[in-house]
Order: sequence, then C-alpha cells, then structure tokens
Amino acid sequence: MEGKRKRKLSVAIITFNEEKNIGDCIRSVLSFADEIIVLDSFSTDKTKEIATSFPTVRFYEAPFPGHVEQKNKAISFCQNEWIFSLDADERANEALQKSILAFLEADEIGCDGYKIARLTFHLGRWIRHSGWYPQRRFRLFKKTNACWVGENPHDFIELSPGSRGKVMKGDILHYSFLDFSHQINTINQFSSIVAYTRYAKGERFSVFKTITKPMGKFLEIYLFKFGFLDGIPGLWIALASSFSTYLKYAKLYELDRLQLERPSNVRKDYGKK
Repeated sequence: MEGKRKRKLSVAIITFNEEKNIGDCIRSVLSFADEIIVLDSFSTDKTKEIATSFPTVRFYEAPFPGHVEQKNKAISFCQNEWIFSLDADERANEALQKSILAFLEADEIGCDGYKIARLTFHLGRWIRHSGWYPQRRFRLFKKTNACWVGENPHDFIELSPGSRGKVMKGDILHYSFLDFSHQINTINQFSSIVAYTRYAKGERFSVFKTITKPMGKFLEIYLFKFGFLDGIPGLWIALASSFSTYLKYAKLYELDRLQLERPSNVRKDYGKK
C-alpha cells in the first residue's frame, strides 16, 4: 500500500494538558500520516509521555501566544508539502481515513486544499444541527498555499488568493466537552480570550450590544440553525451560546471601564511570541 502513494502527508496537532485525548487523536491518523507534529505549550500532565510513545511523532514545546499563532508555528515544523491539521480532541473517522488514503494515492489532485465536515459529540449525542454540523472548513492543505487566520480562539484555515479548494468525504469527530460543566468552563475561558483580543484591537464596551447580541445569538442557534431538532441538547447549546456572547461583552466592560489588565483565566504567556 505504501508504494502506491504519490505524496506524503504531515499531521499538525497543538496540545496543552491533553493526556485524555492525544492518544486517540494520534491513533486516528496513523494509517496515513508520514509524520505527526505535536506542538505542546509545556503541559503538566502526561501529554508528552503519551505523544512521544508513537514513533512517527516529532514533539516540540513552545510558549502559547494564541491559537492562530501556535497552529501556524506547528505548520512551520512540518516537512511535507501537504498538511492535515487536527485538534487534540478531534479524530479522523473511518470514512475520512479512507478519503485521505485515496488522496495520497491519486495521480491528479487539481486543488490546493480540502474542506472537511466536523461532527461534535455533546450531551450524549452527535449534534447535527445548531450550526455545529457540517461546519466544513479547510483542514487538509498545501503548506505554501494556506495559513491559520481568524479571531482567537475561533481560528480557521484560509487558502492563498487564487488557490482552489474541494470538499473531502468523511468527518472529523469532535469530542469537545466531557459534560455541560466542561462546556461552561470552556465558554468562560474562550470568552475571556475573545474579550482580551478585541480590547487589544480597540473594541470597547457597549450596553446596546450587551443586551441585543445574546438574544440574537439564541434565536440564530435555536430557530434559524434548527437547534430545536437536536432536542434538549440543542436548547442547552443555544442558551450556552447566548451566555457566551453576554460574557464577551461583560468582560469587555471589565477591561474598558474597570481597567482590568486581563481576565484572570487568560494565561500570562498569552500573546507572547
């Protein structure tokens, strides 16, 4: 099978205290990865020990300046032209593994990147609405034709102007939250990062947005993106998304009006190169 491949593939993963996820994440890409880059921001658990137990892993450590910056740094360590980027709490499902193997063996590609759907497991079920699926984004791409962009921590791959993209069959399976408490903790952390990032770019607190944006977000998720079809989890997701939106503006208030240096749950090395 290996002799039939026409190209090599690097897999890039960033980590911080991911001992519960990193092993399954790596195992899901072993069938097609020629090298696996794990860029860690000094984990204090067994992430390094687990990751380095796989022969195809090259393990690096660096301070965490932000999601976009860290993922682009991970890309810089990749030696192959084509890269598959994955988070530690994600897996390539069987259909996606087959699609990537077929891509590696194909004579002609005709594109510079592939969009892949992501399917999230939350509150005991796969979430297929609420704006969470298929949520296709570029994840498989040419190193010289793409980079991570976006507002931290909501990053995405953008292809260079003139580059061509296609959709690849299969799903990235996303095990983002252990339970609802974990989701709330993540919302608290991510809303702090968004507020901190926006304030640094010049955005200031707005009473009007604090009132209207959370209500609009609930309606968007639950009604317009059919969150009600996800049952009770869909309702929880819509409410949590609304709460997350409120928190971003509440934390902007602290930064703007109370002159807080940074939210207390934003790491001190965040933003440092």
